[in-house]
Amino acid sequence: MRALITGASSGIGRDMARLLSEMGYDLVLTARRGERLEALAKELPGKAEIFCFDLSDEAACYELYRAAGEIDVLINNAGFGVFGDFLETDLEQEIKMLHVNARAMHILMKLYVQDFVKRDHGYILNVASAAGFMPGGPLLDGYYATKAYILNLSRSVAKGLKKRKSKVVVSALCPGPVKTEFEAVAGVDFASVGMQSETVARYAIYKLFRGKRVIVPGIIFKLGRFVTRFLPDGALLSAAYIIQAPRRRAMEEGEAK
Repeated sequence: MRALITGASSGIGRDMARLLSEMGYDLVLTARRGERLEALAKELPGKAEIFCFDLSDEAACYELYRAAGEIDVLINNAGFGVFGDFLETDLEQEIKMLHVNARAMHILMKLYVQDFVKRDHGYILNVASAAGFMPGGPLLDGYYATKAYILNLSRSVAKGLKKRKSKVVVSALCPGPVKTEFEAVAGVDFASVGMQSETVARYAIYKLFRGKRVIVPGIIFKLGRFVTRFLPDGALLSAAYIIQAPRRRAMEEGEAK
């Protein structure tokens, strides 16, 4: 059995690699940072192939598909966020985020779900976020939008597979804040509420192999998802802004010192 994991050099992707290797899977690992992939591959008990690709490049997605070959599990984990007022954030970085978070996920899922349906077997886990349940997220506008895209596309494809009576599983992982390097890249701090990435990874793998279509780790975030169903979009958008605004002030104060 073989599994392909994108964004495998740190955080949830790295911890999923460790878990799947312990379960006996041969791994195909990809990320931009080759030295981290090499270090991870050396510590794993099983076989691991590594490929350094920047998935913001569309051609790299197809090259990865060709290089990885036949697999049984696809974990679309690569992604990052851009934090700040939409009027001020860097457009080039935002476009790169859209390409990594949404386009690369779409391409790889499309290619592999076609392969899996032919064999009537396979698992796809797309890493979305609890942000995907929200109508938006001021100060992380594009990031929230990409996670909603991942969640909704995963749900839709999963429903289509069910109608076909296919045994292929497509799941979306929707964690709340997780203690990973996402915080440093996006410029936010979730340390006070974030779950451990290993905990999220273990729960996600367990639920994926049991066919759960939408995976929400943690009782607090399950309750949060339930509550948001009853709140108007305007209230949810205001709440998201209130949560993010102190982090922007902290960043601005830090730059001023």
